[in-house]
Amino acid sequence: MNKTLIALALAGTLSASAFAADSYTIDTRHTFPSFEVSHLGFSIQRGRFDKTAGKITLDTAAKSGSIDVTIDTASISTGLADLEKHLQSEDFFDAAKYPSITFVSKSLKFDGDKLVGADGDFTMHGVTRPVSLKIDHFKCTPNPMSKKPTCGANATTTIKRSEFGIAKYVPAVGDEVKIAIQVEAIKD
Repeated sequence: MNKTLIALALAGTLSASAFAADSYTIDTRHTFPSFEVSHLGFSIQRGRFDKTAGKITLDTAAKSGSIDVTIDTASISTGLADLEKHLQSEDFFDAAKYPSITFVSKSLKFDGDKLVGADGDFTMHGVTRPVSLKIDHFKCTPNPMSKKPTCGANATTTIKRSEFGIAKYVPAVGDEVKIAIQVEAIKD
């Protein structure tokens, strides 16, 4: 009898920890990855992507989880239709051939219960390279409007676009591109 109770208690503990991670779906109305790049040394040009999807799992107690984000390359928005068309072309993103940019985490970094970083694979233009995201402004709490548990954060990194096969006009148009992803995700 004692062995049965111990086995049941152990199984309950293991299954509870296996389901401790919370799953979130990215809120497409509040998640807009953006970028900054030098333009001929005169100015910093900015743009964003209007369509993003993905899943995030978090287990702050175990200091683990995952991030899986997909950005629709054709959804690039700069405020200039001609520039957007050029950026979607073979000169840059080649959106017809490479319709998405992805980030898939391999590990998350925590400071206490606060998510502060993520290492993973960034795929753009058919090339996958390791990237580290710095995460700040991390917050999980019920959304005051919807009352649903929501997490939000700002993730940043800098890449060299030439390392992803997008080298048109380098160095006149900067090789280093700063990426910022403000993200909100709603608990499933």
